[in-house]
Order: sequence, then C-alpha cells, then structure tokens
Amino acid sequence: MVRLKDWVPGTTQRTVTGPTENIVIVGAGLAGLSAAMRLAGAGRKVTVVERESIPGGRAGRVSDGGYEFDTGPTVLTMPDLIADAFDCLGENMSDWLTLEPVKPLYRTFFADGSQLDVHSDTEQMAAELEKVIGPGEAAGYRKYVDFVSDLYKYEMRNFIDRNIDSPVDLISKDLVKLISIGGFRKLAPKVEQYLKDDRTQRVYSFQAMYAGLSPYDALAIYAVIAYMDSVAGVFFPKGGMHAVPSAMAAAAAKHGVEFKYSTTVTKVRTKNNRALGVETAAGEFIPADVVVLNPDLPVAHKDLLDQEPWTVKRLKYSPSCYLMLAGSSKKYDHIAHHNIHFGKSWSGVFDELIDQRVVMTDPSILVTNPSRSDRDLAPAGKEVYYVLFPTPNLDADIDWKNFEPKYRDEVYKVLEERGYTDFSNSVEKLHITTPQDWADQGMERGAPFAAAHTFFQTGPFRPKNTWGENVVFTGSGTQPGVGVPMVLISGRLAAERITGKDTKYRSRAIR
Repeated sequence: MVRLKDWVPGTTQRTVTGPTENIVIVGAGLAGLSAAMRLAGAGRKVTVVERESIPGGRAGRVSDGGYEFDTGPTVLTMPDLIADAFDCLGENMSDWLTLEPVKPLYRTFFADGSQLDVHSDTEQMAAELEKVIGPGEAAGYRKYVDFVSDLYKYEMRNFIDRNIDSPVDLISKDLVKLISIGGFRKLAPKVEQYLKDDRTQRVYSFQAMYAGLSPYDALAIYAVIAYMDSVAGVFFPKGGMHAVPSAMAAAAAKHGVEFKYSTTVTKVRTKNNRALGVETAAGEFIPADVVVLNPDLPVAHKDLLDQEPWTVKRLKYSPSCYLMLAGSSKKYDHIAHHNIHFGKSWSGVFDELIDQRVVMTDPSILVTNPSRSDRDLAPAGKEVYYVLFPTPNLDADIDWKNFEPKYRDEVYKVLEERGYTDFSNSVEKLHITTPQDWADQGMERGAPFAAAHTFFQTGPFRPKNTWGENVVFTGSGTQPGVGVPMVLISGRLAAERITGKDTKYRSRAIR
C-alpha cells in the first residue's frame, strides 16, 4: 500500500513522506537534471548517478573524427522551460547556453515536387501559404493558430504543468473550455476543419507521432505540440543539442550537486515500501532519503525496483525509429536545418507502423543538418546529417541484427530519391541506432518515444510519478509525457513531490 501524505483530491499534491534532505537521482537525462537543479535550489543535498561518462541520457553525444553527433532529440522548443531550471539556481541561462532561432522551422517536401517552409511568425507563414497554396489556406491557418493558442492556454497550467493525482483534479473551467473548442475530438478532422490542403494538414498534424499515435487516432488536444514548435518557435543551441544537458549539469555542479559518472545503479534497496538508497554495479551502496528514477519508467520498475505493477504491464508503446548519424563530404544547398520529406502515402504510413507493424513502404522522414547552423559540429567543408525513419517498435517480428544491412540500403535509396544525390558514397563516418539498439540502451520495446499517449495513458491515467513512500519517477514514461518540454516539466513535477512546493523560480515558462 502506498503511504503518502494525507491528501484530498483536487486540493493538494501528494508528496513523499519522511526526511527529504539527501536526494539520489538515478540518471542524468534532461528530466533528472531538471529535478536536480530545482532540488539543489531548494537547499537539498543532491547526488546524480549516471551510467554514461557524460550527462544527457537520450540527448547524448558521439564524437568521431571531428564530427559531433547528437544521438537523441534535435528539435528544441519552449526554451523558457530550460531557463526556468537555471532560474531555480539563481543563474541566467544565457550565461551557460547560447540558443538561436531556427529559420525556417522546417522545410517540408512533398511527393508532387512542391515544398513549403514552416515559420513561427503567423504573418510570414500566412504569406508562405498564400504564395504556395492560396489565400483561403492562409485564412484557415490564421484561425488554426488561434485554436492551438487556446489549446495551449487551457492545457498548459492545469493539465500539463502540474502533478495530477486523480481524474478529479482535471475538473476545472479550463476542462469545459477544452471540450467546447473540440479538444477531445480526433486530431486529423479537427485540423481539416481549418486547413483544406493535404500538405498543410500533414504539416500541422505530423506532431501526433511524437505522442506515438496516428493523427487519425490522436485527440485534438495533441495539437498543442504543433503550438510548441510551429507557433512558439524552434531553437538550436551552439554546440548542438547536447550543449543543453552539458550546461544544465555544469550549473548544477556549481551549486553543489555531486555527479557520479560511469556508475551503473543495479537496484534500489527498499524496506517496507521505503527506499533506503541505491546499489551500484561496483558494489557501492549510496544511502538516500528520497530516490528519483530517470530511467525509462517500465525498465526502472522491473530492473531497479524488481516489480511490475499492472499499470505498467498494460502499456502500449509508441513506434520506434531507425536513426542514421552520418558525417558526410557532401553539402545539399536545397535543404534547411530541419527537413521533412513526405511520401505519397499518409494514413498508410500509420497503418503500417502501428497496425501492421512493418517498415514503411512509402516513408515520410526527417533529415536534420545541424552543421548548417553550427560549423563547429563538422570538420571544415564537411556536414553532419541526422536521418530518422520511423519504424515499428519491438512488438514487430523484425530481427534488426540481420535486417539492418538490408534496411540501410533502403534508407540510402530513399534518401537519394528524395534529392540527396550520391548520399551513400559521401558518408565518411556512420553511426546507426535500430529499435533493438534503443532497447539495449534501456528503452522498453525499443521505443525512444516511450508509452503512447492514448487516452488511457495520458494525464492521470499515465503511470504516476511516485512509488512507495519515497521513490519518485521522472522522464517521458511518466506524467506529463514525451518530448523535451514535457521531460523538463516532469523534472519540476518530481522535485515538487519532494519539496511540496512550487519549484518555479518565476512563472515565465507559462505564458
């Protein structure tokens, strides 16, 4: 039985019981770092134990022959959430990290040969749509921006940026407003209400993939992800995405957080539903008043707590992806920083990935060229390419060890058909991550996007971020969910389970 502070639904959040002075955080991913910075700012003694030699978790780094490869997320939105973590330490993010807006946010390419640049400035984007498609689509886009802006306003504070202990906690005026504007209808037809062209419908609904769903199955509330990047803007850190966790860890260390790198935690030692500390592969025991777990939540339950509650066993997982990191001698002038190449098929892509569990026959793909924005990420005259092909997760019957060489040839073929001429012959350094590799790194079902955001895996129905008396989870597997903004928020929510207080230094992250 979970013994937490006496709690009345909708009035106060549950918090851990007992002393909270000495905190051990397992994992230096973005969520773990967010929690560490806030807890240190609240006066707690914090130790972060990380199995890798560097911070970042999924936002890792591979250095090879002068090429610097980010191994995880490449799209950075809502930078105020990062700034807020620095604020908790009394630090200014700009002293630690340089962020520049990405323009255009995306360059999108379509099977008919047309392309569309995506901008966060509403008037600039409306002008692009009027030029490429027509004035009617531009007018519909303006109305769509109003819709997703309302979604963000009604969702963020009451449904995303807070700990939720019960469905009762969701009852509010904002819930009524979300229902009234159609937030609980299906995403694809809701987008179609405003945008009539197939191309813009794709541009403003593909974000459902981040939630692990088809836009035909996702609820319209997930259009809030489109707000976060396509309206609020996309940014890129000097030094690449890994610069974000590196800066966060450095600031945390300055304020007393101890980091134990290259140290693998093998078990949370418990007694009667209370964590006593963690054990490491080297045989060390690190005592703790509270343990925060940043590994993928299902793996943390099974491997570190030696139990798997039914709420975890029942989970359905997002599709996975095949990631190619390529250091290349070839530059392509027709692309931007972020590029989305859509195939002819759209609904068929999701049917294959989610229902049939096979690789895409007519893929839609992401190609990021970060060295376009930061020349220091590649040797002089060279380029870095981050190529992401969505795939089924390990629920599919695919032996990736044997299938990968064949699929790599298919990836090269598709890239060259989509305008990346002679791509395969220009590659000088190559790093591949398959769904099996994601699983070997500790991601359940090889799904880097974690459990899908189906209705019953969202909000209060998503695995909770507490266990026992004094274990707290953080990261994409728990509330509020997947994506860089969400995991940064999850770190704050984890800290608040411990301090019992709002750990925002100031509320500028919530506009």
